[in-house]
Amino acid sequence: MSGPSHDPSLYNHRDVVPVRRALISVSDKTGLLDLAGALSAAGVELVSTGSTAQTIRDAGHAVKDVSEVTGFPESLDGRVKTLHPSVHAGILADLRLQAHADQLDELGIQAFDLVVVNLYPFRETVASGAADADVIEQIDIGGPAMVRASAKNHPNVAIVVSPARYGEIMEAVAKGGTSLEQRRSLAAEAFAHTAAYDAAVSAWFVRDEKFPDTYAVSAQRGSILRYGENSHQEAALYLEQGGHGIAQSTLLGGKEMSYNNFVDADAAVRAAYDFINPAVAIIKHANPCGIAVGRDKAVDQIASAHRLAHECDPVSAFGGVIAANRTVTLKMAEQVSEVFTEVLVAPGFEPDALTLLKTKKNLRLLQLPEDFGREPQEIRQISGGFLVQDADLFDSGSRVGALISEWQLVSGDAADEETLVDLEFAWKACRSVKSNAILLAHNGASVGVGMGQVNRVDSCHLAVNRAGDRAAGSVAASDAFFPFADGLEVLLAAGIKAVVQPGGSVRDEEVIAAAQKAGVTMYFTGERHFFH
Repeated sequence: MSGPSHDPSLYNHRDVVPVRRALISVSDKTGLLDLAGALSAAGVELVSTGSTAQTIRDAGHAVKDVSEVTGFPESLDGRVKTLHPSVHAGILADLRLQAHADQLDELGIQAFDLVVVNLYPFRETVASGAADADVIEQIDIGGPAMVRASAKNHPNVAIVVSPARYGEIMEAVAKGGTSLEQRRSLAAEAFAHTAAYDAAVSAWFVRDEKFPDTYAVSAQRGSILRYGENSHQEAALYLEQGGHGIAQSTLLGGKEMSYNNFVDADAAVRAAYDFINPAVAIIKHANPCGIAVGRDKAVDQIASAHRLAHECDPVSAFGGVIAANRTVTLKMAEQVSEVFTEVLVAPGFEPDALTLLKTKKNLRLLQLPEDFGREPQEIRQISGGFLVQDADLFDSGSRVGALISEWQLVSGDAADEETLVDLEFAWKACRSVKSNAILLAHNGASVGVGMGQVNRVDSCHLAVNRAGDRAAGSVAASDAFFPFADGLEVLLAAGIKAVVQPGGSVRDEEVIAAAQKAGVTMYFTGERHFFH
């Protein structure tokens, strides 16, 4: 061990530490004046820097500039302010040791009992599209140093990095000081704060590397969930820094979200947002019960999409999760209210729709953040590590022709415009189905889904059985090639009129021959869409 070691008998352990002197240096001024006012009223000496000091002073509170403590002016455009022994000795002195207290006296340095710091807005500056030079200026140096020093010395110093915790600090000061337990909690949050900050800075420097040597993921706990996937598993929701997905959604009504609710809601949104037209996806166990786009001539297209999606498999849709890629209308709300549903997630709700849906006490209403969007990469945990890959995304602006321009016609006549529309829909929709995936569609709606089977033949049977009479005249999409003709023959026997599949099997000729014999149009896409 390279650091100093002291005889345990020399420590005078402390629980409650009165707050007599505080160092405050914050970029985010939220709640600052309330905190400064409470500290000042309690007789706490305030030391501060730059604009923070000026804000406190303008509010009428006494504050000492950090330059008075260091004897050195804030300089180099504020790059040098707190990096000084008079500051860091006051933060790092372990006052449980008499020797440290004596050294402070000898050096003429006063200890800090409270440090309030939040860091320069690096992530926000990056997100704004600022020039590199401006981004670099938002890499905080003195702030993280003070945060880490205070957190290390938490037996003596309370470190606060979030305005959300100002209230408990003011309460603690009024009651006589911060407790050891409280300071440990604050220290843990502080180290997580600087770790996330450093991860963001590091990621920015390697932003042009798709797979850098180090892949850092940082998140803050959002909530403790009742349980995980099963009742015997504990679980929590963590929020990614700068995230804009399901995790950042707002619960407008109903019970709190469960672990499984989040999983299914994410899958539902993934499916619905594959389409640029008004679309609805109904999900159960991360698999579609139905997906549909609204009829062009429908008065209420999102309600139309929901009705068609529900008609695909009403039995499975019972107790499902619904996602819409448009604002939920009153008409759609009326339809949803008639069926037991766990979650309804959408970018917004009409006021009358929200009023109606809130009468369903068990229905969770989730509104997506305004900046909702899928991440360009996906992360999956495996034992001992993580897998990282590009997200499987369709071009958000793709319409008929954009996807099919690269398709190869291998059987039958070229599809007419109406059939092409259905084929494109089916190809998009099958991407949301767990492999092995088969999806039957007609008029912009799924009519049969076969998912999650260990062989493609079983998936074909499942899709056909669920479609029933609707299979005849529909189109089919397969997320991967048919390894033999037997799976395709199941679809052909059911009366499928056109098929889209990736191709690429060593037995493609056998499969093509079966389609040609039946006189059925079949396209190869040249790419697959596994979803595990």
